[in-house]
Amino acid sequence: MPDGIDVLLMEGDGHIIWTQMGHPEQNDGMVQSATLDGKNVKDIFSNGEIHTPKQVIVDKSNHKLYVCDREGLRVHRSNLDGSQKEVLVQTGDWKNPQHVADKTRHCVGIAVDAKHGKFYWTQKGPSKGGQGRISRANIELPADQTAQSRHDLELLFENLPEPIDLEIDSDSQTLLWTDRGEYPKGNTLNKADVSSASGARRDYEILARHLHEAIGLKVDEVNKHIYVTDLGGTVYRYDLDGRNCQKLFEDQGQYTGIALAHLPAEKARALYGL
Repeated sequence: MPDGIDVLLMEGDGHIIWTQMGHPEQNDGMVQSATLDGKNVKDIFSNGEIHTPKQVIVDKSNHKLYVCDREGLRVHRSNLDGSQKEVLVQTGDWKNPQHVADKTRHCVGIAVDAKHGKFYWTQKGPSKGGQGRISRANIELPADQTAQSRHDLELLFENLPEPIDLEIDSDSQTLLWTDRGEYPKGNTLNKADVSSASGARRDYEILARHLHEAIGLKVDEVNKHIYVTDLGGTVYRYDLDGRNCQKLFEDQGQYTGIALAHLPAEKARALYGL
């Protein structure tokens, strides 16, 4: 079952990268890539190397791939071709049923701020449980520390309804996220300033409400839009302040991940007939 997706554009070509969740009770997820025409499918994380991959993000500055692993209780990183795999955060032992049953350990959303050397992730907590968290850590794992015991973790937000996917604006250090939790603060699009030092009190702003199991998120920095998907079957587009909501697709299945590619008109027509 596909979930997260991102796009890497290169001169004259590009790649789509997506996650395959597999079965939540089995260690059989995958991360795959293909060229923009859907051909040349390759495994980046093969069956058995990752449990239940969710959101995936390409760090274009450092040519790295980051992915959250829900029942795997981990945040992974690799090169774009799948080499140099490493675990950056481990919230428990995926072979321990009690750890896996504790949904506060489940890593779901991921964002990377290469400019400031940080990555962010969500731990969603139980469904509608109000135990969700958003944390961050340094891109570089501190010396003599491990993914299970690193000391540079910062808990930014806790007791959120159920945070899912993330996006970060590195220039303004504005973090955005979707939340599929219970109303009134759940099923929302949210943003917060995360530029302040560790330990500072943080507030966040709800940009949009009344989503239906909000999941996917992507910011269009060129055209100044935010795109959101939900399991209710809608793709939304907002202005950056959350206003001027437009439903681009509605009642056409369940939507999870979303990615954005700015292609020349001729390229888009050749690939997709657009």
